[in-house]
Amino acid sequence: MGGLSPGSPIPTEIKLHKQSKVMEISFDDGRRFSLPFEYLRVFSPSAEVRGHGPGQEVLQVGKKYVDITHVEPVGQYAVCLFFDDGHNSGIYSWDYLYDLGVNQERYWQNYLARLEAAGASREPKAMVK
Repeated sequence: MGGLSPGSPIPTEIKLHKQSKVMEISFDDGRRFSLPFEYLRVFSPSAEVRGHGPGQEVLQVGKKYVDITHVEPVGQYAVCLFFDDGHNSGIYSWDYLYDLGVNQERYWQNYLARLEAAGASREPKAMVK
C-alpha cells in the first residue's frame, strides 16, 4: 500500500460534503471523483476489512449512513479517514483513492452482488425490519 507509483496523479483538493456524505477529490490530471462515505468505508484498505490475503476480505454491512468525522494527512502520499463507527485504521494512498474513483461503478456493483449473495444489507441492523 506504501508510497506513490512514479507519475501517480496527486490530489489538488479534497472536500467533505457532510450533507450528501460524499468526499470530492480532484487530481492534478484533471480527474474529479465524488466518493460516497459508505463506499470509502466498505472499501477501506485496512487489514480489518481487507484481511491479510486474497479471499480473507471481511464483507462490510450496515454502513449506509456512515459519516466521516475528519481526515488526517499521512505524509505526502495518503490520508487517514475517521468514520463515526469508530473505524480509522485505513490508510488511503493517492493511488488507492484514484483507483476507487476510476473503478467506482464496477467495485460498487461487485459489492452489492456480494451483499446480496450473503443475504446482508447496507442498512444498519437496528433499521432492518
